[in-house]
Amino acid sequence: MAACACPPAEDLIEGGPASLFARNRAWAQAKLQIDPHFFDRLVGQQKPHFFWIGCSDSRVPATEIVDLVPGEMFVHRNVANLAIAEDPNFAAALQFAVEVLKVRHIMVVGHYGCGGIEAAMAEQSDDAVGQWLKPVRKLFHQRRHDIVEDDQPAHRLCEANVAAQVAALAQNSIVQAAWERGAALNLHGWIYAIGDGLLRQVLEPVCWCSDSIRRPEMI
Repeated sequence: MAACACPPAEDLIEGGPASLFARNRAWAQAKLQIDPHFFDRLVGQQKPHFFWIGCSDSRVPATEIVDLVPGEMFVHRNVANLAIAEDPNFAAALQFAVEVLKVRHIMVVGHYGCGGIEAAMAEQSDDAVGQWLKPVRKLFHQRRHDIVEDDQPAHRLCEANVAAQVAALAQNSIVQAAWERGAALNLHGWIYAIGDGLLRQVLEPVCWCSDSIRRPEMI
């Protein structure tokens, strides 16, 4: 029988998963000290106005960087913040956000230094990551001349990818149906700079009346 590969108990206590329970208890206690009814309110139905589609990168915590508390923003994250209609995980999140929560704003938020973007610019692979990043790689080849001529090509592809995902959202059947019902639904494309912690707008907001609904243009 192979030797157990589990970490020693002290690792679990000091720096492993068990330490997260202690941090969770401290967080919950701190919340209650500030607002004794904080968790009571969360037990009710969430009513966020925002749906954040962001990258899975651990350096981009959605609610934290916009200083929102739990319950104020619905969040979906994946590698390179893609809005792929055929992905059932994404489609379910989008449908729930639009049809059940009735959010008013959907933000696609990319970030500079995205590992998924950098991987899409490198050699193609057929593993799970490579398959997922096919739309980004296709975008890179379509815009290759403009992107590689830029001083910061990875930054430009990050921005172009955000614009492409907003364009895809504008053509998504769930979004289109909401607009046809008269929903006040706005699409936004933002980029986050890890270096200074600030969000920047990549393109003008898109709504049903936008001239750029078919192909949102970057600012």
